[in-house]
Amino acid sequence: MKKYTITNSTIINGIALGFSLAFFLASFIGALYAGEWGEVFYNWYLIMISPCPLVTDYFALGGLAGTFLNAGACGLACFLFMVLLKGKSRANTLAGYFLVVTHCFYGLNFLNMWPCFLTVLLYLKVRNLDYKKNLHVCMFATCFGPFISELLFRYTQGEYVLGEVHLTVLGVILTASFSLMLGFLIPAILPGTHAWHKGYTLYNGGLACGLLGFFLFTFLYRTMGFHNHGHVARDNAIYEQFHHSFGVFANLFFLSVFALCFAAGWALNGRSLKGFDHLVKDTGYSSDFADKYGMPLCLINIACLGSLFLLYLNLSIRFTEGSGFTGPTAGVVLASLTFTAMGEHPKNVWPILAGYQLLSLLVHMVCAAAGAEVPWSLSTQGYITSAAFALGLCPIVGRYGIRAGIAAGFMCASLCTSTSALHGGLILYNGGFTTGITVLILLPVLEHYIPNTRQEMKNQTINMQDMLTLIGNLSSRDKSQDS
Repeated sequence: MKKYTITNSTIINGIALGFSLAFFLASFIGALYAGEWGEVFYNWYLIMISPCPLVTDYFALGGLAGTFLNAGACGLACFLFMVLLKGKSRANTLAGYFLVVTHCFYGLNFLNMWPCFLTVLLYLKVRNLDYKKNLHVCMFATCFGPFISELLFRYTQGEYVLGEVHLTVLGVILTASFSLMLGFLIPAILPGTHAWHKGYTLYNGGLACGLLGFFLFTFLYRTMGFHNHGHVARDNAIYEQFHHSFGVFANLFFLSVFALCFAAGWALNGRSLKGFDHLVKDTGYSSDFADKYGMPLCLINIACLGSLFLLYLNLSIRFTEGSGFTGPTAGVVLASLTFTAMGEHPKNVWPILAGYQLLSLLVHMVCAAAGAEVPWSLSTQGYITSAAFALGLCPIVGRYGIRAGIAAGFMCASLCTSTSALHGGLILYNGGFTTGITVLILLPVLEHYIPNTRQEMKNQTINMQDMLTLIGNLSSRDKSQDS
């Protein structure tokens, strides 16, 4: 009987399926918990037909159950592509999946994801490229979802009334043209931006799409003179009644999922944590944890890092005044998992979070000395959302050390609430965009003042090995000549 081996690809597909089913289960339980039974599909419909610039709270707009249903539907769609397309799912595929379901809690939905997703598939068809190897590019392209909703429902029509859909021929044509352009631009610009940040932010797509979004927003709104409208408001009685207890629901959901991930990773790793100590010593720079250490250890990493970030959120919400467990807050817990198979682990992300704490401490000290009111807190929505994406700066910690990581977190926190104005909140990867700008500013300083001792030691090791090989070859040649 042939023995079946569980491959990395199988585990990655299993993670996508498991999270998607968990979202569906949470939707069912959430409908009972919040008393939304009978309104779930209508609330999901409201999510899909509403403009959704950053940060549109889907808990407020579509309720607890409708939001989890949205995440489950989008996640399951990605899973089906992962298993139906020929080839292996990779670590970047898992990263794309997590980014999709992250934004299903604020800004992405089962309607506005498809124009971005499918036009990239068309590009792959035209260029005769492998669909499965580039599936993550299709997923990354969904960050333009708010643009799609704006063009469909509001750009050519003015003000939007909640629940009232008035599609126009011009709006549909404009959306189709815009999506087609995205499908052929995004794959072209993604590789080029890597040369700018040199791999020191894992959110390569954040910088690339942020810059493209900056141009598109400026052209469509500033240059063309159209007014940029804000968020769609809804008088949601259920949200007002239950939103303070959504934190309990979200914590129970994520702790349950993380416990299952840890148990599955432990079992698949031979009922042990063997090798995890090596994973957390990795620099995270240009590193594929799935290939180097295996997906069972990546599952354990998902559980550990996710629990760490969840703890950070709970402490921030508990001890500071801010937004609490909104839709975006729940979503960014998933964002913290994005690169758990490609560079992030608890040891190289905590200095980034410490940088946020340092900035908060400094602001409090300055405001106290000046007798001024503190303008923000660690649980302000923009800072909560940004912190999850700032974890993508972890290669700086791995290559340049803890102090450099704290500085990176400090700078990223300083920038996070200003970058969304560049693209009008119509790019979902604002956090990744911010990390890219942080690296563009910080990296030249690090390269100038801090020698990369780890890389130098690596190069010295390689040179020593080459020298020993050369000496061995020379000795062998001399012996051959003597004989």
